[in-house]
Amino acid sequence: MVRIKICGITNAADALAAVDAGANLLGFNFYEKSARFLTQSAAAKILAQLPKNVETVGIFVNKPAADVAALCRLLRLYAAQLHGDEPPEAVAELGRSVPVIKAFRVEPDFPLKTLDEYRNVFAFLFDAAYTGQYGGTGRTTDWDVTRRAAKDHRIILAGGLKVENVAAAVRIVRPYGIDVASGVESKPGKKDHGRLREFIQEVRRGERK
Repeated sequence: MVRIKICGITNAADALAAVDAGANLLGFNFYEKSARFLTQSAAAKILAQLPKNVETVGIFVNKPAADVAALCRLLRLYAAQLHGDEPPEAVAELGRSVPVIKAFRVEPDFPLKTLDEYRNVFAFLFDAAYTGQYGGTGRTTDWDVTRRAAKDHRIILAGGLKVENVAAAVRIVRPYGIDVASGVESKPGKKDHGRLREFIQEVRRGERK
């Protein structure tokens, strides 16, 4: 079953709606320049309202591994998603203490051998390449590159996914997981609960094809 991550959660109502709709993972963004940025205290208040079995992911950009590990422990996050330019050695260090999702901004000529340089990684996330931005662009990732990577690695597909195209993405790429933020929002940081439910239904429809 494809795992579904709803990213950019900023409030408890959206978090609970995502869980109720069938999301497997919730993403909390700790990158200060993101439109979906959460402070540690704001995240803690949301997390306190979630069922114990909900898996949560912290999103970080170029933060020291020790700081990421400390915040994951404090908030009891399931995993850390590294969405910056973190080198393999920093990723490997963090991966010894918490499951790591390493994100890449992928273009059609992305060299898949790059993935072999990273150790202690739980999964790789493929997002659309866009100069100066670390995710949340709404642009579509190259599905062909992602499909080839998914044959040998746990790949989470992100970038430009929405109700209208996610079933096709699942059918073509066959990823380990799907990640969405802007595709189920009414505005940055506010989820559209109807779109969210439709999106998850479309992921499951894509699996059946």
